[in-house]
Amino acid sequence: MTPRSATRSRRAAAIPACMALATALAFLPAGATAAPQHEDGTAAPAATTADGESLSYVVNVRPGKGTSSSVKKAIVGAGGKIVQAYDQIGVIVVHSANTGFARTIRAVKGVQSAGATRTAPLPAQSTTDLGTPKKLSKAQAEAAAQQADASEDPLQPLQWDLPAIKADKAHEKTLGSRSVTVGVIDTGVDDTHPDLAPNFDRKASVNCVTGKPNTADGAWRPSAQESPHGTHVAGEIAAAKNGVGVTGVAPGVKVSGIKVSTEAGFFYTEAVVCGFIWAAEHGVDVTNNSYYTDPWYFNCSDDPDQKALLQAISRATRYAERNGAVNVAAAGNESYDLAADSITDPVSPNDSTPVDREIDPSECLDVPTQLPGVVTVAATGAKALKSSFSNYGLGVIDIAAPGGDSTVYQPPAPPAVSGLILGPLPGGGYGYMAGTSMASPHVAGVAALIKSTHPRAGAAAVKGLLKRGADDTACPEPYDIDGDGTADAVCEGGKSNNSFYGAGIADALDAVKK
Repeated sequence: MTPRSATRSRRAAAIPACMALATALAFLPAGATAAPQHEDGTAAPAATTADGESLSYVVNVRPGKGTSSSVKKAIVGAGGKIVQAYDQIGVIVVHSANTGFARTIRAVKGVQSAGATRTAPLPAQSTTDLGTPKKLSKAQAEAAAQQADASEDPLQPLQWDLPAIKADKAHEKTLGSRSVTVGVIDTGVDDTHPDLAPNFDRKASVNCVTGKPNTADGAWRPSAQESPHGTHVAGEIAAAKNGVGVTGVAPGVKVSGIKVSTEAGFFYTEAVVCGFIWAAEHGVDVTNNSYYTDPWYFNCSDDPDQKALLQAISRATRYAERNGAVNVAAAGNESYDLAADSITDPVSPNDSTPVDREIDPSECLDVPTQLPGVVTVAATGAKALKSSFSNYGLGVIDIAAPGGDSTVYQPPAPPAVSGLILGPLPGGGYGYMAGTSMASPHVAGVAALIKSTHPRAGAAAVKGLLKRGADDTACPEPYDIDGDGTADAVCEGGKSNNSFYGAGIADALDAVKK
């Protein structure tokens, strides 16, 4: 996953320079590949039009087949090719090389909004891996296993994050229900990993990268060149308690891989919409979203393109929740106060040429993080303080959970040795990562335990129990994470609801109480 300081869109953190570990993947676009391909890896014909290279668009109409049918004809007439129509929410995914497509289609009767989902053309891009998670060595794994007691998986002594939310105590009561599935909307999940294979839900897994579901066997897996982020996240949620490796927060529930990122690591609107619709219609009870939707960090409704992206994903998240899914999302890693009057966004659009822009975060939203109904998660470290990088904001942050931090800032108690979060990596290995990307799956796991304990509870009820069960955590006064004598951020609010921790730190033990 890309550090947010590397001008890209992932939720794995940019750890402070004093930390010697590279803990998150960074991808920077290079030149286009010579042979055109669809983003799901299948062959594609080269685009040939007079106007230019193809872009992807979303066209939003009133939900229902009757309304969208007339618009579909107009789309073709304007030089568009329909990739997928989500009539249930009134979102149509389109490719077009007509540079005036969006402007033309917005004037068509029945079109509520339309916009390009990207500022770079469709052909796939190569990637440059600028950093990897800190892999666990064989010697480190053997040392940890010697510390594990009979009730623990071999690497569990290194998982300070589990007792931080009382997950270890919760597991004495239940590991979660096999009837509950958490969908990891991310970079793909390696379901062959021995810690994930026992709990993987193939029927609820898919590749949505093009905006159209691809259910081919293994399409949800990351390639060797892609980020291990989704696999790590899946393990934090539901790594099996099976005498192997690590233990997830909810090791008895199922987990699915809903792959939405391109090979270059971009999470575009059409893929994210597809992911939420898939989750809604395939029995997913909780979705985890450790990303923001590219290419805009914040989407402003006064921009016609960004307005369309906002509306499309808002419809998709609401549809998923109406179908019973609790949507959980990472707050971000820039130490932004998301309740501030203004924020400087220096990274958008991140798939072409970014420009500095001042935005009002109450009007220009981080998507899906700030969408109504989404559970927004801040990160904490091993000392239960807000992670140095975590975004915050009174009325924006719903809850907090372990996401890791620099071991210099928040060292864990022995036998744990790193302030980061340990999880599985593709290919059967394990490694450390940090970010609000890692905090969100802890909350998704707790939500899964709540759903396991209260199987009849709807999404709103699960969210209510999640917040009510959180441990009240007061504002630190002052918050001087690096110990230099100067406050690094200002926390506002009381013990039961504040800008750093929302309703508090997630509590897995309360989640399993009837």
